Amino acid sequence: MFHDIPERMSKRMRFLEDVDARDRTDGTPHVERLRQIPSETGRFLAILAAGVPAGAMIEIGASAGYSAMWIALACMATNRTLTTFEVSPAKTVLAAETFAVAGITHVVDLVEGDARDHLPSVGAVAFCFLDADKDLYADCYEAVIPKLVPGGLLVADNAINHRETLQPMLERALDDSRVDAVIVPIGKGELVCRKR
Repeated sequence: MFHDIPERMSKRMRFLEDVDARDRTDGTPHVERLRQIPSETGRFLAILAAGVPAGAMIEIGASAGYSAMWIALACMATNRTLTTFEVSPAKTVLAAETFAVAGITHVVDLVEGDARDHLPSVGAVAFCFLDADKDLYADCYEAVIPKLVPGGLLVADNAINHRETLQPMLERALDDSRVDAVIVPIGKGELVCRKR
């Protein structure tokens, strides 16, 4: 997967990495920042997503589409599509631009709106990446876990750098008898939950 990332996608990844780095230092308001995952987390997601059983591939929190590109690599390798949800109209525009520039509109379905409103109509889920506003994590977790197929994965970002804010949800996941869960110290910390 990583040895043959299409040039259009690789170029867009580098562009968004530069924008994200600049956002963090130039005074861009927090809500407008891309706040995307680092590349090592992207690689981790792609590896995990490539090995899940049959079912829907979803992302909650597209931002400008950076993490979706990594998951799209797994989708292309396994002949699947990704549905990604983004609540911010401005970031939805950026994500649409990313998918067009990267040449992956055939692999990624971008949905503008609150994922919680759309999750009831999503079928069985094989993979979910959760990287939205932290106050939404608990609701999204409870909406997705019942939909996960056996062996399916939910991965939630910021499990270490936002641990204090996410503590109740993290404790719920780590004690949830429906899943096996662990916090992986990669990037900003990833909660990985596998449906039993």
